[in-house]
Amino acid sequence: MSAAAPPRIDLRAAQRADVPLILGFVRELADYERLADAVVADAALLETALFGPRPDAEVVIAEVDGEAAGFALFFHNFSTFLGRRGLYLEDLYVRPAHRGLGVGRCLMVHLAALAVERGCGRFEWSVLDWNAPAIGFYRAIGAIGQDGWTVQRLDGEALRALAADARITP
Repeated sequence: MSAAAPPRIDLRAAQRADVPLILGFVRELADYERLADAVVADAALLETALFGPRPDAEVVIAEVDGEAAGFALFFHNFSTFLGRRGLYLEDLYVRPAHRGLGVGRCLMVHLAALAVERGCGRFEWSVLDWNAPAIGFYRAIGAIGQDGWTVQRLDGEALRALAADARITP
């Protein structure tokens, strides 16, 4: 008896036609993260953000034996300390049926190589503190948690209230 061949994992840059698939991945990720109610993005918003005249982010789609298995959505940030841009991973998601096959690792290897190729000084992301499987995966690939840093966020009414204080100086 011979062992079954390992599944074929292919990565590709997302195309405009993938917007419904990407939105589906976003919703699946939100369900997993217990944040389904937070998703307000729709196909039109994602299409503009990813494929408009000035794209805000990029997406890589992972396929296992030709079936969509996961995605990574990322964009560039900038480090004043390094004087170079970095690559920030906003979302990494692998469908449950495809976990444990190496899909997440393939996506992370691809993004790390892309960061090096583009001259980035860092590759960063955030993870929910309760997500032990993800944290374990990140530690296994060599990532180090950044103790002493806490993510801060303004959104919704707090963002609008602060923006309302803007003063235009001639």
